[in-house]
Amino acid sequence: MKLLSWNIQWGRGMDGRVDLARVAQTIRALGDFDVVCLQEVAVNFGALPGSRAEDEIAELAALLPGYTPVFGVATDVPDGRGGRSLFGNAIFSRLPVGQVWRHLLPWPAEVDVPSMQRILVEAVVQADVGPLRVMTTHLEYYSQRQRESQIDAIRRLHAEACAMAVRDPVPEEQGGPFEVFARPREALLCGDMNFPAGAPERARILVPFGGEVPAFHDAWSVLHPNAPHAPTVGIHPVDFVKQPECFDFVFLTDRLAPRLRAHGIDAATTASDHQPVWVELA
Repeated sequence: MKLLSWNIQWGRGMDGRVDLARVAQTIRALGDFDVVCLQEVAVNFGALPGSRAEDEIAELAALLPGYTPVFGVATDVPDGRGGRSLFGNAIFSRLPVGQVWRHLLPWPAEVDVPSMQRILVEAVVQADVGPLRVMTTHLEYYSQRQRESQIDAIRRLHAEACAMAVRDPVPEEQGGPFEVFARPREALLCGDMNFPAGAPERARILVPFGGEVPAFHDAWSVLHPNAPHAPTVGIHPVDFVKQPECFDFVFLTDRLAPRLRAHGIDAATTASDHQPVWVELA
């Protein structure tokens, strides 16, 4: 199984041009991925720099044939013309997709701190390594307090999912919206976390749960335990980091960690202000 995660900045490259065909071409050039997780995907959001109010889910679905798109909307606001502008994260899967969840993350109010609503998108996929949950998110940039609150929520949701994984359905849940579908304990969590590898937020994600809840492991550190994280932002000049840093991570649970065979970062592309990261499990 191969998974790619990338903050595509609504398709806006370092040249300021929104070009989703370039995004898709970059993905295809990097490999044959079973699952593609994208952050900062927009629909009808003409207020974004360079945007022509594209339906980026529809365009990406056309550019990535054979993939099932799952869109999680974090921001849903009026566009001023009677429609809605949407912004969030997406999972594109060639693997069979089971149940999907869209979890809005905490957004505690802070005076004089810019922030926006964030979301965790979760989908069960049937992979050759077994069924697993793919989760992708984009944590708050401006506030460590909000990132910590969002991480705590993700950890709570993971623990809840693991409890559901061992629960037997009752007769009343057969058929209709009450029907219980598989929600496996093993999971991949990826996305733009908006903190560097040395930040306490990363350690917060990795804290063991205890009991029957599998812990998260940093995919980079599984394969490179003594090496600094390769950067995913700031390789090309940007205004939100002072030096190259790793902001984009893939975390995976206990039984998946030994199956990790590769972790890659494309440092060359300028199709976004972040670099794509990918992992391969066998």
